[in-house]
Amino acid sequence: MIAALSGGSGKTIVSVGMIASWRKRGMVVAPFKKGPDFIDAGWLALAAARPCYNLDTFLMPADQILLSFTTRTLATDIAVIEGNRGLYDGIDLEGTTSTSELAKLLKAPVVLIVDCTKSTRTVAAMVLGCVQFDREVNICAVILNRVAGARHESILRKTVEHYCAIPVLGAIPKVKSEAFPERHMGLVPTPEHAWADLSIEKAAEMARQYLDLDRLLAIAREAPPLTDLPPTPPASPEPSRHSPEAKSMADGRERWRAGLTLASQSYPPSPKNAPPPRIGVTRDAAFQFYYPENLEALEAAGAEIVAVSALADSGLPSLDGLYIGGGFPETHAQVLSKNKMFRQDVLRLAEKGLPIYAECGGLMYLGESLVLDGKTYPMVGLFPVVFGFSKQPQGHGYTIFEVERPNPYFKPGMQVRGHEFHYSNVLSCRGKSGDLAFRMIRGTGFDGRRDGLCYKNTLATYSHIHALGTPSWAEAMVEAAVSYQPNPYPQVPPP
Repeated sequence: MIAALSGGSGKTIVSVGMIASWRKRGMVVAPFKKGPDFIDAGWLALAAARPCYNLDTFLMPADQILLSFTTRTLATDIAVIEGNRGLYDGIDLEGTTSTSELAKLLKAPVVLIVDCTKSTRTVAAMVLGCVQFDREVNICAVILNRVAGARHESILRKTVEHYCAIPVLGAIPKVKSEAFPERHMGLVPTPEHAWADLSIEKAAEMARQYLDLDRLLAIAREAPPLTDLPPTPPASPEPSRHSPEAKSMADGRERWRAGLTLASQSYPPSPKNAPPPRIGVTRDAAFQFYYPENLEALEAAGAEIVAVSALADSGLPSLDGLYIGGGFPETHAQVLSKNKMFRQDVLRLAEKGLPIYAECGGLMYLGESLVLDGKTYPMVGLFPVVFGFSKQPQGHGYTIFEVERPNPYFKPGMQVRGHEFHYSNVLSCRGKSGDLAFRMIRGTGFDGRRDGLCYKNTLATYSHIHALGTPSWAEAMVEAAVSYQPNPYPQVPPP
């Protein structure tokens, strides 16, 4: 577990460097990101050349975290988990959602990164405080970051190792940050980073030069075994739908469907020997925020995933459902707006009842328009909403919403946990707040009180959900697609 005293201390760059360095040695590294972050996870995945999975004690139960971690590390040499914020930071007094609690759950040795800017002996006091704060957290090593020079490093090493009895296994000097430009409180998404491979290489070189990778590897190998694991594996342990396991699950679609507990209304059964429903996933530089588990859950429930691009494609292929994830449509507003044929295709199929699920950026795309720097960019126009943008986050953090109105994917009465992070706000909406499907218990949502725009079989929300915490979502999405496939899906009346 790569942790720190606070956010912005260098966890991502150090984690990326370690992962890339070990991969260059021929090792198979399993990357994980603590928390709901998409951007850091994208960089970790790029460094490891395999998907990065999120582990979040707010979004998913402990047994699912353990199952996800153990099954996704079976055929790997080492797992690297990047923490978030400070080691003990959480949303409550007990720190139940903190990096430290995840480290204890997984019995993961913790490597603590410390920003040493304008500090010497105080660094040892901060490290010792972390050690004493919770003795069940196994802090095994320290990495010094932003060290001013050789003399500064010498003082830091001596004081930390003397007072804390913990080895210092790296000292990184102050370096320029151009290789990893920042945006929106995180690193730039890798699909927008034309020179991402060069950035990964620079991080790997930094790790090789300044970290004791052999001793760090030895610490990881001393991690105790996990016991009392849940008996049932997750739906799809492998990252790719082309793997034998994923193919087997697709072939066994009828067996999966037989055990589904639907989150919404009952759907008519699909014909025997029907082909798997095709669910389009909008994946391009504008829409790139998807948890791998969400896509795997759709496949495990019987869907065939079809990648589409709102930027490059002239229209939608033959589909039985559409999933539009989050991203930054505002940075590609002009191209999205110019691709009129794709927008019209989405609108046409939504009106026909195509099951569509949209999150955050996808919600904005389905609106009437985006307003940026005084210019208006038309979007799909399914919902009569105009979105603007602020320099500060308008919604940021964990969410809880209660489902109050009928919709295709969540049963009324459910409470769903998610995460939101958006700079957009609603400039105008020709509708009533009470028409929205969800009541916000925690978080901002669409208007501070509600969320969930629903029209026919389209549902759009600011909250990102995780399939390990809300498994019924994928089941309902696939069932809606199956029902749409052979005959018109019974539509939810519009508000």
